[in-house]
Amino acid sequence: MTQQPLRGVTSLRFNQDQSCFCCAMETGVRIYNVEPLMEKGHLDHEQVGSMGLVEMLHRSNLLALVGGGSSPKFSEISAVLIWDDAREGKDSKDKLVLEFTFTKPVLAVRMRHEKIVIVLRNRIYVYSFPDNPRKLFEFDTRDNPKGLCDLCPSLEKQLLVFPGHKCGSLQLVDLASTKPGTSSAPFTINAHQSDVACVSLNQPGTVVASASQKGTLIRLFDTQSKEKLVELRRGTDPATLYCINFSHDSSFLCASSDKGTVHIFALKDTRLNRRSAQCCLQAGSRGQSRTYDWTVRGLSVEPGKLHCACRVSLHLRIRSQHFQECQLCHCHLCRWDLPQICLHS
Repeated sequence: MTQQPLRGVTSLRFNQDQSCFCCAMETGVRIYNVEPLMEKGHLDHEQVGSMGLVEMLHRSNLLALVGGGSSPKFSEISAVLIWDDAREGKDSKDKLVLEFTFTKPVLAVRMRHEKIVIVLRNRIYVYSFPDNPRKLFEFDTRDNPKGLCDLCPSLEKQLLVFPGHKCGSLQLVDLASTKPGTSSAPFTINAHQSDVACVSLNQPGTVVASASQKGTLIRLFDTQSKEKLVELRRGTDPATLYCINFSHDSSFLCASSDKGTVHIFALKDTRLNRRSAQCCLQAGSRGQSRTYDWTVRGLSVEPGKLHCACRVSLHLRIRSQHFQECQLCHCHLCRWDLPQICLHS
């Protein structure tokens, strides 16, 4: 008896506040609420074809789409399409309001309320968004086949992090203080001895977490001072990390890997972690760099079947429904529960 293939999920991404996640699939796009877990919307195969990547802008009507899979409808993998679900139109193409086209495949997309970041294998582009899009920045990177990049969603901090030119390094750029068209000294953290495999910023952009290709340790750094804050041990055997993510209040961090496990670490109340005997004082550091061998909790998933994205939530957040009227065209935007952005102008 032959095994039935898994339904084609090509990528999975949480939105900026981790209240939703979206799935790019062979059959289109599906969007789910996290608490309670339920489907909030979908774009079927007839509308968009198969998808390679999808990125949400909070809980708004705007989605960034990258074609992929076996039967993409609109474009190849070298273009980012912006879908406005609030836009009226009989045809699917009427809802495509922006397109960013490149000569090489797009590996990742990140968005915040006024910028969009598009990641290629050796270059990262930053555009103003969604009004009057224009290129603001262009950064060359080390070979980045996974499209590693993270963008802080905080209104107070516009921090972008991606692999630096040196092996195992991270480059941080404050998009708010960097002027378009100017060059500045890179803000670099020498995080690992081997290539970076995973990177994540916490919500306020004060801490960055990263792991190397070895996958045994996760290191956390202060984004302002560049000092290493702590090391978290996932395990002793090498592993490929799929995802590392902070809880919304930065109290916990979770990590998923190809070992079929999800590890959860306590960051604020570290007494919850089962500590290692290792504890060393970093030379020139103001504080201790500690290694925790074990986690608060480990969860098992079926290894080797699909890449796993993880998220930590300790408190149920209930949001009331909001409605917003566009001041230009007076349309009521209320598709996915929170105020949306109107591109009708």
